[in-house]
Amino acid sequence: MRLIVARCEVRYSGRLDALLPESLRLIVVKADGSVLVHADAGGYKPLNWMTPPTVIEEGPGRMVVRKRAGASEDRLEIEIYEVLSDVTHDMGSPDDDAALAKDGVEAHLQELLAERPEWCGEGFRLVRREWPTDIGPVDLMCRDAEEQWVAVEIKRVGGIEAVEQLARYLERIRLDPALRSCRGVLAAQTVKPQARVLAQAR
Repeated sequence: MRLIVARCEVRYSGRLDALLPESLRLIVVKADGSVLVHADAGGYKPLNWMTPPTVIEEGPGRMVVRKRAGASEDRLEIEIYEVLSDVTHDMGSPDDDAALAKDGVEAHLQELLAERPEWCGEGFRLVRREWPTDIGPVDLMCRDAEEQWVAVEIKRVGGIEAVEQLARYLERIRLDPALRSCRGVLAAQTVKPQARVLAQAR
């Protein structure tokens, strides 16, 4: 595993475009070809990433990660302006790791709703999982039957914090003129009454 701490700008292009402006970030390059870009804020999720299989090209001050996505190609272009640290560690085989026991409800819900986005709303279709913003990724980005953008955040329990988190994501997403009309959907197994009231008020 390679860990790079660098001041960089990150641009994603594919079915859609997203830009992370220049800032100090952690770039994680895994042996399986995964590339993740983290910031100190925004929780445990990466701000942007690319899952394997990927092709990684490096040049002076630049890393480009490419992945085929059907007939199109997704690209993660990282312009590196200053490197503070660049280290590589041998983490061993994944088979050597102990099984990770955790609550997989949210992950399972995300997989399920990615396969059946129409369960979030009539006519919904998935555009991308883990849509990047500068404060972390939204679980699903969809279009509805009228081709309007819809950001879907998935929680096991939908509380006030989840509503506020989705509102912050929407603020960032709507900065893009093409996404100014984007609305939000909070999908949860259980939604607390006060969260429902807050969501309806928003």
